[in-house]
Amino acid sequence: MNANLPPIEKVLFDEATIQKRVKELAEEISANYDDILAIIVLKGSMFFATDLLKSMTVPVEIDTMHLGSYGMKGAKSEAVRLNNDIKTSIEGRNVLIIEDIVDTGKTMKYIHELFELRNPASVKLCSLLSKPSQREIEIDIDYLGFEIPNEFVVGYGFDYKERYRTLRDIVVMKLEE
Repeated sequence: MNANLPPIEKVLFDEATIQKRVKELAEEISANYDDILAIIVLKGSMFFATDLLKSMTVPVEIDTMHLGSYGMKGAKSEAVRLNNDIKTSIEGRNVLIIEDIVDTGKTMKYIHELFELRNPASVKLCSLLSKPSQREIEIDIDYLGFEIPNEFVVGYGFDYKERYRTLRDIVVMKLEE
């Protein structure tokens, strides 16, 4: 690894643990639906979504959306912006949002408000991770992989300055305070 990058402190979830939980989530979701429109929130959730969707046993249509946040440079972002919207109509559909992590809840609130205007039959959230200690807006997570403490994680789609996404494990990175 690059000497300029913060060190890895510990493995939080190894690949086998992640894959086992992803398969369990796929079974649970598949048991509840006959047909799903999966909306993948890019880019962090793409690894999780790929593994989850490959394990589903019901027909799944896939679309993606990309959101960002903005605020003062260096400050914690206060607003969510839609960089790339879905192309598929969700009207009357059972929608499954696939997200990598729910921390403040702002992104999920934004997506839920946006989707409510489009009249879906239902909207459910599947998130690999939840960091409840960071929650500013309460969000119901219908299908949750793991709850984690307030630590900075990378790997399996999570990044630090676009690095580490391809690690097979989810690890804690030690950031300078």
